[in-house]
Amino acid sequence: MPRDLDAETFLALRNVFFDSTGTPTAYKLRPKASAQDDPFDEYVANRLDAYFRANHQDAGAIKSPGPLVSPDMLVYRPSLVQTGNYVAPPGDRAALLALEVKKVARTTSGRVARASGIDYNTTPPCGLVRVYGPDSVPVTVHASYLFACQESNGQEHRLTALVLCDGNALNDDVGLYLSVVGQRRKEIGLGTYGDGLNRVRPMFVFGNPLGSPLFDRNATLIHGHSGIDREYQSLRVAGTFRRTTGVDESQSREFYCYRDERDCANARPFDTLDPFPVPDRSRVTQARGRFKLPWSVASETAP
Repeated sequence: MPRDLDAETFLALRNVFFDSTGTPTAYKLRPKASAQDDPFDEYVANRLDAYFRANHQDAGAIKSPGPLVSPDMLVYRPSLVQTGNYVAPPGDRAALLALEVKKVARTTSGRVARASGIDYNTTPPCGLVRVYGPDSVPVTVHASYLFACQESNGQEHRLTALVLCDGNALNDDVGLYLSVVGQRRKEIGLGTYGDGLNRVRPMFVFGNPLGSPLFDRNATLIHGHSGIDREYQSLRVAGTFRRTTGVDESQSREFYCYRDERDCANARPFDTLDPFPVPDRSRVTQARGRFKLPWSVASETAP
């Protein structure tokens, strides 16, 4: 019996956001309630859960309890996890899937915004992440990332590109992930009066698969395993790619790309190396924006 939550989640997303011909379908979102509020994440979680229920699938989706909680949502297998007896091996793809959402728009030129790199805020992407049980015991689960390009016309929205990406295709350095999600030390007692503090918050930028023409204007599942199309016969192999590791350029990781059979009936599978655009990188941060006076003024002393 097929037990891959990545594949089942991708097929559900494909049918929620596109019609039988692959044309994006319109949807509406509730108004944003606060700066951290994300109606799109909520919409995805609700539609996924409703789709699974309507199609009598052994799967469900729940959104995170707050806007600053990672992951954004969890896809789960009720028959396994609701018994209270299931012990999930780390990275198990059958019972639990952590899902992070990365939504972008298009520029006026028609390109995907933030194509060369996207903000992951304070948590780097990773193929393994941690969630916690009611007793705060950590559970290590497989993670995937939903990249969605949303185009809007008034109150109507459509996704014109979608990638459900295995987190390992973005980063499989679990040590980096764990070094950040735990407690960090802050600098306190700063400033003249000692009441200042520096949260020393990291801000991560990693790749965006939608920046590659291979994945724009399509709905694609990027998976770490081959043969998923044999388990899910509505999937077809769209291609494969390898990513060169940063530590040793002689080594690479291989990933497999799948699409709905209706979307690639006549397409020839691709095979490529390093398809993700590389973010612009520098060891030096940019100076803060400077306020420029409209007049010429000289300062007697420059601190």
